[in-house]
Amino acid sequence: MRRALPLLTGLIALPAFAASPTAPVPAWSEPATPHVIYGNAYQVGTKGLSSILITSPQGHILIDGTWTGNATLIEANIRKLGFRVRDIKLILNSHAHHDHAGAIGQLAKDSGATVRATAAGAKAMRLGGQDPDDPQYVAGSKDAYPVFPVKGDITDGTVVTVGPLKLTAHISPGHTPGGTSWTWDSCEGSTCKHIAYADSLFAFSSDTYRYSDHPAYVAEYRKTFDRVAALPCDILVTPHPEQGEGKTCAAYAQSGRDKLEQKLKDETK
Repeated sequence: MRRALPLLTGLIALPAFAASPTAPVPAWSEPATPHVIYGNAYQVGTKGLSSILITSPQGHILIDGTWTGNATLIEANIRKLGFRVRDIKLILNSHAHHDHAGAIGQLAKDSGATVRATAAGAKAMRLGGQDPDDPQYVAGSKDAYPVFPVKGDITDGTVVTVGPLKLTAHISPGHTPGGTSWTWDSCEGSTCKHIAYADSLFAFSSDTYRYSDHPAYVAEYRKTFDRVAALPCDILVTPHPEQGEGKTCAAYAQSGRDKLEQKLKDETK
């Protein structure tokens, strides 16, 4: 995956939605080599998109499913690492756009896993990613994905468990209303590190949406930057891997804050 990033920089450094909420990025449906992040945490996503597997002898947790139709690629990566798809017990999500949640339904069906999200995230998933409250919503978009059963019971500070695995939810609204970041500890021998899977933070919108028309939403967005900056974060991972690569959580949050403030400034012109 990392070797492919220079080829994708022009496309992904600013996600497809920067130009158009329905702009395709074909590379996101291409396979990438799975690899260990640290300890029992693995990157099993496709080019330019993260899917994170956290493993234990009692079962696994998967975060994000990448693009609609990518389930077979993710499942192949899980098998390459020596794990079984059917041992995934729980699937979580960063946000409900089609490039991160589109394949979750198929992954849940193939594994038998339960899918959990925030109430806002679950609402968007039940709409196939077409949530009218999303800044990037475009009526009639072709980016909808098949709906699937999902529990909308995740709140800020919720700790989800599978066997010895414990992941903590941090609500991160802004990029979408239901955005969620996740933190956990992974260990190699006696050395453990805090891993943060921080949600996408950049402010992109449809041509008809203005953040400045939604001051309460902007206020929550700014709180998200503070929350992400304060995460326990020895290792940062993001839904688009290159956006967080080599950054601290604080630096990643600041980049999101800067883009939102620029977006608000641009809306005054």
